[in-house]
Amino acid sequence: MAKVAKKTARKAPAKRKAPTSKSPKRSLVDAAVTKAQLAVDQVQTRVDEQAKKVAAARAHAKTVKAKAAKSAKAVDKRSAKSAAGAVTRAAEKARALRVKLAEQKTRLAKEKTLAAARAVQESSKAKVAQIQQRLSATAEADLAKAKAAFEARWLRSRASADAKKVKAAAKKMQAKAKLAESKANAKIKELEKKAAAKEKAKAKTKAKTKAKARKSPAKARVAKKA
Repeated sequence: MAKVAKKTARKAPAKRKAPTSKSPKRSLVDAAVTKAQLAVDQVQTRVDEQAKKVAAARAHAKTVKAKAAKSAKAVDKRSAKSAAGAVTRAAEKARALRVKLAEQKTRLAKEKTLAAARAVQESSKAKVAQIQQRLSATAEADLAKAKAAFEARWLRSRASADAKKVKAAAKKMQAKAKLAESKANAKIKELEKKAAAKEKAKAKTKAKTKAKARKSPAKARVAKKA
């Protein structure tokens, strides 16, 4: 009887899983767990009841056997034999129920494992969805930053390239201007030289003219004296 009481005491903790069905996301999984738990509880009740019947049959068989041992009557012997058979049948039924209980407990364990696995799956999906939402929210901002960084690099590179081109062009123009200035100075010198030669020729002609003018009056005076 002590064994029966021990089995009955195990029923209460098993029912504590029922409140988990409050979560709407896991309602289908928990329904399966609840169903399996109910089956375990039902078989456990039958096992406990059968254990009581076995105990009662054994007690009856013991009483009948004791009576038959003291009696020489055939009916008491048959009663003792019948009681012993009842104990055997009750014990076999109890054994079958214990096997069924073990099967139901195995099924319950599987359902709980499946429920836990699905809960992890759903939790993982939720986390992945959250990560996706967060990444989608930051993608545009990250793209804008990347564009700005690329634009800044491109502008710096372009400004450097343009500065080199401007420097090269300025150097080329400076050389060209220097050459033009050199040619202009040479031409000016040539013009100045020609102008000086022209002025010199004019001065020479003018001097000759003056010399002739001075000689003409002298000749006239000589001619008059003659």
